[in-house]
Amino acid sequence: MVDVRIRDMSRVFQDGDDEITAVDGIDLTIEDGEFVTLVGPSGCGKTTTLRCVAGLDKPTGGTIEFGDRDVTELPVQQRDIALLFQDIALYPHMSVRDNMAYGLKIAGLSKEERYRRVEEAASLLQITDQLDKSPAALSGGQQQRVALGRSIVRDPTVFLFDEPMSDLDAKLKRDLRPVVQQVTREIGCPVLYVTHDQEEAMTMSDRIAVMNDGHLEQVGGPKEVYTDPATEFVSGFIGQPTTQFFDGRVRGGDGGTHLEIEEYDFALPGTNGELDGYASESIRVGVRPQNIGVDDGSKGGIPAEHVLDEPLGDETHSFFETEFGEIVVVTGPDFEGGQREYGLVLDPEHAKLFDPDSGVRVA
Repeated sequence: MVDVRIRDMSRVFQDGDDEITAVDGIDLTIEDGEFVTLVGPSGCGKTTTLRCVAGLDKPTGGTIEFGDRDVTELPVQQRDIALLFQDIALYPHMSVRDNMAYGLKIAGLSKEERYRRVEEAASLLQITDQLDKSPAALSGGQQQRVALGRSIVRDPTVFLFDEPMSDLDAKLKRDLRPVVQQVTREIGCPVLYVTHDQEEAMTMSDRIAVMNDGHLEQVGGPKEVYTDPATEFVSGFIGQPTTQFFDGRVRGGDGGTHLEIEEYDFALPGTNGELDGYASESIRVGVRPQNIGVDDGSKGGIPAEHVLDEPLGDETHSFFETEFGEIVVVTGPDFEGGQREYGLVLDPEHAKLFDPDSGVRVA
């Protein structure tokens, strides 16, 4: 029973006379049996963080602990981890059984014990009938299950994933996600998973750690990160279609707090003084496309010209051109943009307000 503790970890690279900070002051704990995903855009530092946890790279500062062991200086082979990469890298001349058992053979386990563990892992992954086949005879999803099984049989202390599904098509990803969840729960060790795919992060994780420019922007459960974003970046990165942002201004008065976006005025319910310092000041406003209504333009909404629709079965993503640029709205499956002009009505109850300089959520 261990947890993983990353404390004030940084990683700085030298580029000639310049220093490039890839990871800056990361603090993160992954409890025993917890599935935590590092998610963020390319270049945000998530893979560098995982490489430091794995021992493939060395932090410039800070510590990494597995339970009561400080592993910061330990080489990868002494950390008792399982690491699954994007590249599956199965041995083509070996059967599936021998691919899964190879690491155990190198570790000196008996053939009987090796194959016992392989049979258990194969049963869990539902690939028992594939054990005598060669990797070339398997589909991409089956090959990834074999690679996962090869990691499972080692009975690791910590499980690390570096974008293992990025080369799979959408259906294979959907099929494999619950397999990874089930397997890691069965193993019961801490899991650190890296991806740029927010759908993977939202559907698989106990908690999500959103990274940007080497920093952790927010750590929380999937629902919390989606509904209660800590920063403008998190609000814009998590959720599809992405949050629609506007430049606004806060105005107070006897009638309560109001939000002005150009000439459009919205009453802000439920504010308790957190916006006092922003009276008459600029503020960034974020509204999710699910919280923007569409009407015939008679209710004083933002005039909008309908451009196109993306029908997705249970919902439609509708695109409108406005004075603020393109705005995307989630409409119902029966929405048909039969007329050109509409009005877009923002729901102020679901608006998120951010400091325009720091990007930090203020209301």
